[in-house]
Amino acid sequence: MTTIGVEEEYLLLDPATGLPVPYSEKVRLAADLARLAGGEELQSELLQVQVEVATPVCGTLEEVGGHLLRLRHAVGAAAEEHGCRMVAAATPPLRDGRPVGVTDEARYRAMVAQAPQLVAEQFVNGMHVHVAVPDREAGVRVLNRIRVWLPVLTAMSANSPLWDGHDTGFASWRTVIFSRWPVTGIAPSFRDAADYDRRLQRLVESGLISDTGQVYWQARLSERYPTVEVRCPDVQLHADDAVMLAGIVRALVATALAEATADQEPPPDRAPELLQAAMWHAARHGLDDTLIDPAGGRRRAGDVLCRLLGHIAPALDAAGDTRQVAALVHRLLQEGTGADRQRAALDRGGMRAVVDLLTRESTVP
Repeated sequence: MTTIGVEEEYLLLDPATGLPVPYSEKVRLAADLARLAGGEELQSELLQVQVEVATPVCGTLEEVGGHLLRLRHAVGAAAEEHGCRMVAAATPPLRDGRPVGVTDEARYRAMVAQAPQLVAEQFVNGMHVHVAVPDREAGVRVLNRIRVWLPVLTAMSANSPLWDGHDTGFASWRTVIFSRWPVTGIAPSFRDAADYDRRLQRLVESGLISDTGQVYWQARLSERYPTVEVRCPDVQLHADDAVMLAGIVRALVATALAEATADQEPPPDRAPELLQAAMWHAARHGLDDTLIDPAGGRRRAGDVLCRLLGHIAPALDAAGDTRQVAALVHRLLQEGTGADRQRAALDRGGMRAVVDLLTRESTVP
């Protein structure tokens, strides 16, 4: 069975004010996961108001869900020890405008020198899904085939509608914030792995980015692991929704590998401007409107999700994930995204209700 791993980024909020607090190092030490897992499960992030967790390599969605709940509870308990709360929101509902400390690492200091205002506003948290591939050549073939589905994943995962105390009108404001860096969005098509590596090297040699870690494409080859890394989802309010996305991403990768091996048809060739606009549309509306399907047509969001499930059905069956993923997608269509839940809380009780929602539900399935 193809293995997967998930990374999640969280915010630390003051439960009384709802403002981000720079307690990441205290929380990391209190959680003590770094010592227990060789420093791999709990990691620092760019800003000191953020923490990042990473599951071990998993073979099943049950493992993914179990590890994510364990990690969320550990970070949540450590945060409470220091008077703050861990929340799985892709943007903070409130900020106070004061500068936030940057984690003292060389690459983060370089980012501040490169783009201080972008770093100052980088209060964004994502979910990254790693799926094992046989080699880099296979990974590039996967990237070429899954790129048309990335706007759909963005719409499904939208969990960042609020910024500076108001509704942005976007379901995933994180997607917009992240798009301001030099190398972002949906990656181009590549001829092969050598072409992929050559393009990354040219970016570094140009001086526009300091290292390949600043290639923020929404799907890329991992520099550390033999995986394809899908980075477009917002971090999910509920762990179950993260499990759903992990299952879908694994099935997309498996489907792309099967198609490339069978060589039945070439990868979808979509104009970059269409994919860019489709991503913007997905970030703007989430699942509340239409989506651009992989063929380039505008369809109801629910219809596109049905097409997605049909596309990956054999891979879901082979992994034993069909029932779980289908049930979670049905729940998503019935109950809405994290962005929908945040907006409903805002309508019910203002920002106080939003903060309560985030602090209450980030550690439940």
